[in-house]
Amino acid sequence: MTSLDFERLSRELLVALRGQRSQVQWSRRLGYRSNVAYAWESGRRSPTAAEAFRAVRRSGISVEDSLERFYGRPPPWLQRLDPATPEGVAQLLEDLRGSLSVTDLARRAELSRCSVSRWLGARTQPRLPDFLRVVEAASLRSVDLLASLVDPSQLPSVEPVWERLEANRRGAFELPWTQAVLRALELEDYRALPHHVEGWLSGRLGMSLEVERQCVEFLLASGRVHWAGQHLAPEDLAVDTRRHPEIGRRLKQHWTEVAAERVAAGAPGQFSYNVFTVSREDFERIREMHLGYFHALRAVVADSEPGEVVAVANVQLFPLEPASSEG
Repeated sequence: MTSLDFERLSRELLVALRGQRSQVQWSRRLGYRSNVAYAWESGRRSPTAAEAFRAVRRSGISVEDSLERFYGRPPPWLQRLDPATPEGVAQLLEDLRGSLSVTDLARRAELSRCSVSRWLGARTQPRLPDFLRVVEAASLRSVDLLASLVDPSQLPSVEPVWERLEANRRGAFELPWTQAVLRALELEDYRALPHHVEGWLSGRLGMSLEVERQCVEFLLASGRVHWAGQHLAPEDLAVDTRRHPEIGRRLKQHWTEVAAERVAAGAPGQFSYNVFTVSREDFERIREMHLGYFHALRAVVADSEPGEVVAVANVQLFPLEPASSEG
């Protein structure tokens, strides 16, 4: 589990939402007779996640717009559920966990399975710190969520982590092979080497030595890897690009081009295609199947040991007609 202090992060978020208002004024604005802001910010008690989202809204921030930034697009469930309700919080967590079992989610979050199950069913409500723990366990994106709600510079614990995330996102755009290099450093074969050997990574991944050097240099400079004795070791810092669609498109383009190169070279792999005609309703069914497969794939990857193969899964489904002709 991450080393983030979720109790502290929660207090920092609540202070940022209050802004320049006094604690008493803010408590009244939130509809409480007692000085609940003091209790929250001192750590004597914590709001539920739904209460926190309502506080976000009362501070003048759109929860819906924030979640759209977090997702990179409006999540479908946002049209029917208010995120500032127990049901909305439960759906957000359910959405993030994908195919991850409740047992595994609770284990990763270091929380009670019964508690997590009740939260997912909206039978009880998670405290804000516990909500953030579950978000991190399900997606490794608690920092992204907080940064979608408020300016990261207002959260002392988040700001340095956020700056690293943004730097690494830029690096992913400029050097997409860094994704594969990081995974290769987890391989049992690499760890079994007496020491790091320049050229081993490029030989294993099928890229040039110059690209290997550029990737290693960037990863060291950005803190995503460090020297652990005789080997390079990756840091536990996930980089999600959904906040920056242009980076996501660049990475998708890169790995599609790599796949095309491997097809042209007759390299081993599963390269399949099917050009077909279906109804729009069935096209959506197939799209949901693809999403389900990708969630299941990620769950298998998360729990797979030992690390023996670096692989790329390109999941592609698209209508050949221009988007403007649909409907």
